[in-house]
Amino acid sequence: MKIEKILITVKTYPTLSTKYTELVCTAGFKKDGSWIRLYPSPFRFLQDDQRYKKYQWIELEIEKNPKDPRPESFRPCNIDNITLGDIIPAKNNWKQRRSFIFSNNIIHENLNNIIDSAHKNLFSLAIFKPKEIIDLKVKEEENKGWDLNKKQIIEELSKQGSLFEKFNDESFKLIRKLPYKFYYHFIDNEDKESTLMIEDWEIGQLYWNCFKSYKCERTAIDKVKERYLDDFTSNKDIYLFLGTTRRWHFIAPNPYVIIGVFYPNKIKQYRLPL
Repeated sequence: MKIEKILITVKTYPTLSTKYTELVCTAGFKKDGSWIRLYPSPFRFLQDDQRYKKYQWIELEIEKNPKDPRPESFRPCNIDNITLGDIIPAKNNWKQRRSFIFSNNIIHENLNNIIDSAHKNLFSLAIFKPKEIIDLKVKEEENKGWDLNKKQIIEELSKQGSLFEKFNDESFKLIRKLPYKFYYHFIDNEDKESTLMIEDWEIGQLYWNCFKSYKCERTAIDKVKERYLDDFTSNKDIYLFLGTTRRWHFIAPNPYVIIGVFYPNKIKQYRLPL
C-alpha cells in the first residue's frame, strides 16, 4: 500500500453491485501523468467534504487490485481518509488541464492499435481523438428501472453493511437508473467506423437535469443531443477518454467504452493578411 496523488478526470454513472451496493468507476492521472483506475469506489457513500470533483487532485492510500489484471487498476484503502486538493480550473480554454494531460500522454487516433494493446494487456485506459463524430445514438432500455430482485438485495445490504459499512445507513437512496443509453458513432484516422457507449456521469446528469426542466423524455434526449452532438461537434475540440471493462478486456472485439469526454473549445486558426 502507498499514498498516491491523483488528478480525477473520470467518474462514470453509478451502477448497482450486490457486493458493494453502488459503485462509480473513477480514473485519472498520477503526478507523472500516467493513467490510474480506482475500483471499487463507493463515491456516494463518502462524506460531503470528501466527494471529489472532476479535475481535482486527491491523495489517498491505494494498493494493486489482485482481482483485476489490467495494469492501471488499483483499489482504494481507508476510503474515509481521502485528502482533497486543488481543482485545475477550466479558464483560458482549459489551458492548465490540456497542458498537464497532453504533455504526459499519447493521443491515439487509431482504434485498432489501442484495441490490440488492450488484448496484449499493455494498457486499458487511453486518450482517443476521433477523426469525426458522426452521430449521437440513443437506445431505450428494455427495463427503465433497476432489476427488482437486485434492487431488493442491495437495499438490504445498505441496511446491514457491506465492504463500506461505515457509510451504509437506512437513509441511503439508490440513484435512478438511466432509462436510455447514449453512444458516440465516429470514425478514426483510417475511417474505421465505431459506436461506443458513453458511461460518463456528466451525460447521465445532463439527461436528468433536462428531464426535470421539461418533464418530457423526448425533449430531454433532444437537449442531450444538442449538447453532445450539435454544440460539441461545432464548437468543441473533442477527445474521448476510453476504458476497457474488466469482463471483456482480453476477449471482446472492442472492449472499450467512453468513460469521459474532454471538450475544450476549438482553437480558431486566424489567417494572416496577404
